[in-house]
Amino acid sequence: MEKLHPVASSLTLAQADAIAAHVIAIGRREGLLPLAVAVCDAGGALVALKRDDGCGWLRTEIAQGKARGALGMGMASRTIRDRLANRPAFQGALAAAAGGEFIPVPGGVLILDPSGIAVGAVGVSGDASDKDEYCAIAAVHAADLASDPPEAAANWRDAGL
Repeated sequence: MEKLHPVASSLTLAQADAIAAHVIAIGRREGLLPLAVAVCDAGGALVALKRDDGCGWLRTEIAQGKARGALGMGMASRTIRDRLANRPAFQGALAAAAGGEFIPVPGGVLILDPSGIAVGAVGVSGDASDKDEYCAIAAVHAADLASDPPEAAANWRDAGL
């Protein structure tokens, strides 16, 4: 008789769902524009995806690109933006290599286990990138996990579209 074996996941559905729900709640609490949130496991597989009421459909694609870009490079999307600011040709090459799933602006945050290993990433899109990133970081922490970056930009509230 055939037997199917469960496959271990680096991030549980409960964790991913909690992060996604926290992002939406934090965005509403802060009065932000409607947000989309994508939570991926360490392999880039989508575990949870939510789009708040009134959020444009393309935001879900952007959120996934922020999360997968962070996982693919092993660093937060803010760090990617900062490191590649003067290298547009390399940014374009990375986007092509990633099949377009590479969005190098804040809002893609790594989810870390207690030893500092990335077990997934969350991507948020819908408002200014620094505000998206704030929601991602706060949601990861609300789910009792650690994030990279550990804190949002100091002036995230002042970010404009």
